[in-house]
Amino acid sequence: QVTLVESGGGLVQAGGSLRLSCAVSGETITWFPTGWFRQAPGSEREFVAGINWNGGKTIYSDSVKGRFTISRDHTSNTVYLQMNSLKPEDTAVYYCAIARIATQEVLTEQYNYWGQGTQVTVSS
Repeated sequence: QVTLVESGGGLVQAGGSLRLSCAVSGETITWFPTGWFRQAPGSEREFVAGINWNGGKTIYSDSVKGRFTISRDHTSNTVYLQMNSLKPEDTAVYYCAIARIATQEVLTEQYNYWGQGTQVTVSS
């Protein structure tokens, strides 16, 4: 059974930073694309950032490009999202996900394992 557990969320002022972590158990993430999504109240879940199996390719939504950085550590089976220059519109529940698909590409969809999410609130 694959389990993803996010942590690192919280309340931060605009302009501040947070680092989200996603610890994966029951499956090695070594070979699969991983990603971060978010869902704000009243909105659909949206893609935030993705990274391919070896970290050589990353992709970001336009709204976070230049502010957020996704990374992965195969040794600890953990995925990270470094969030800088946070804005109130970044407020959402953030989810990590794995696409258990044999590909060398970075993906924005086709994710099939999800964590429970961690709340990020940015105050103005």
